[in-house]
Amino acid sequence: MRALIQRVSEASVTVEGAVLGEVGSGLLVLICAMQGDTEAEADRLAARIAKLRIFKDEAGKMNHSVRDAHGAALVVSQFTLAADTSRGNRPGFSMAASPDEGRSLYEYFAGRLQAEGIQVATGRFGADMKVALVNDGPVTIWLDTAAQT
Repeated sequence: MRALIQRVSEASVTVEGAVLGEVGSGLLVLICAMQGDTEAEADRLAARIAKLRIFKDEAGKMNHSVRDAHGAALVVSQFTLAADTSRGNRPGFSMAASPDEGRSLYEYFAGRLQAEGIQVATGRFGADMKVALVNDGPVTIWLDTAAQT
């Protein structure tokens, strides 16, 4: 699985003019299931994100996790994280999981992140979503379970 994580002061996702999910201080997690991913990757990624120390402590150092900072996470599916730009000018997305697998892993991941003690809001899988955020820092982190040991 791939995730692009942004530390935010606030974030929201809107579909057809209706706000589906929003958070204050916390994380915006853009997530993509890749071909061959299983619940084990989602488990590992959720645990990693919950423990990632990217929030400031009393000394101003990035030493707290989203859980430590009592933050929330807005989880938004984004299959374009699977983009292959190695040939031509149009990205290919054949490395992304099928829509059914992607939806299942997206929902499972959001549940696992919530099980890690994080308040979770979500978008709508496969929808044309409008995402608004205030990136805090800015802090943006890329995680890919295929690259983790």
